[in-house]
Amino acid sequence: MAGDPLVEAAETDDAVERARLLLSLRQRGIRDRLVMNAFEQVPRDRFIEPVMHRIAWIDQALPIDCGQTISQPTVVALMTDALDLLPAHSVLEVGTGSGYHAAILAHIARRVVSVERFRSLATAAAARLRELGLANVEVAVADGLKGYPLRAPFDRIVLSAAVSEVPAALFDQLEPEGVLVAPIGPPEDTQTLVRFTRGREGVERRDLARVRFVPMLPGIAAVL
Repeated sequence: MAGDPLVEAAETDDAVERARLLLSLRQRGIRDRLVMNAFEQVPRDRFIEPVMHRIAWIDQALPIDCGQTISQPTVVALMTDALDLLPAHSVLEVGTGSGYHAAILAHIARRVVSVERFRSLATAAAARLRELGLANVEVAVADGLKGYPLRAPFDRIVLSAAVSEVPAALFDQLEPEGVLVAPIGPPEDTQTLVRFTRGREGVERRDLARVRFVPMLPGIAAVL
């Protein structure tokens, strides 16, 4: 019995767009096999509203609830690649959002803790991650600017929203020789994606790219 031609056409379009995105990642210099495999495995369309499924695989940020966004895939890839992530690592993600980046990280790392200030976003993201069978991710409602001491220290920390500077609390929760990646700069302008390494003689900084992220907000949201 023949399948629905509209469904088959949609699936073909989806596969083409996904392949185009993976090619774009390679063209941007992403070569790490673990990172590329994670992007192949994680269905971005599961992390956005159904009305936007047609554009799930285009390389741009998309709006989600609470005035937040799901980041541009090439930027997520750049951040993940900059972490130099290994399967033995534990990761703290500050700013869960839709849960998409947490899913990417969970396909590589041993353990991922993702903190979110909006309870509704955290609940929805946790449900998506469970549906995908990613049991190595813990989503918590917390003030991300304070990190998550309950599970610290972490081998890697990544911030999914912009800060003017990295709070000392986050560096305190980073293992020696650990890596932290964050967009640094003013909230209403472009920022610099920065890779910090906690060395024996202090924190080393390396600027990676110009990016644009929503600002990191302090505290836990009273509503939403």
